Amino acid sequence: MDILQKIVNDKRIEVSLRKRLIPVKQLEQSILFERETISLAKKLKESDTGIIAEHKRRSPSKQVINHDLNVFDVARGYENGGVCGISVLTDGKYFGGSLDDLLTARASCNLPLLRKEFIIDDYQIIEAKAYGADVILLIASILTRAEIKQFSELAKQLHLDVLLEIHNEDELHKSIMPSLDMLGVNNRNLKTFEVNLDTSKQLCELIPNDFIKVSESGISSIEAIKTLQPYGYKGFLIGENFMKTDDAGESAAQFIKDLER
Repeated sequence: MDILQKIVNDKRIEVSLRKRLIPVKQLEQSILFERETISLAKKLKESDTGIIAEHKRRSPSKQVINHDLNVFDVARGYENGGVCGISVLTDGKYFGGSLDDLLTARASCNLPLLRKEFIIDDYQIIEAKAYGADVILLIASILTRAEIKQFSELAKQLHLDVLLEIHNEDELHKSIMPSLDMLGVNNRNLKTFEVNLDTSKQLCELIPNDFIKVSESGISSIEAIKTLQPYGYKGFLIGENFMKTDDAGESAAQFIKDLER
């Protein structure tokens, strides 16, 4: 069984436990449920740099990235550094994240927040809204076309942006639908964890221009972004690059300054 399948199996158990503990009605009474969301797609469209910076403590491929930084400082630092949005990992078992991280990030900044999670149930989308997210991530490789449609349409009803992640042409063709805002090409093969920027280059022409194009994984240099911008990419998700330093916000600020030169 590959790591992705393992994560999804564990996620099904976790979500069914959470549903028993906190009913949807209770989530809908959250003070954040009525807040006006901020569109990441709109921010990326208007930006010249398009950096989406991540809060991530660890990952299955890298183990510990950074357990010393706290979410408040990271989110505040990213906002001051000029990023377009923040991706917050909320998976506990494999990435060391939590929904409380999302809550803290929401209280710390006024940027669009992406709930980075393995979404396999409507419940997690309602949860995302209740905990202050503006965007959800859907991963094409773990969902059917019907699920992508169901989840993305629910997100739109809740005024959340939808970033759909693909790895290949088959996933792209299966997924294209009007309820998506952004298409993210993950350069990392989730089965082997190898990274190849050619994935973004090859898939860019197949993505209709109605969607904001985002490149994810393996983007750790200015050169990588400059290489991908002519291919029509407006968003760049940077995960470990900033988090592995002592000051993620400062690293992001410096990176953006260098990118703008």
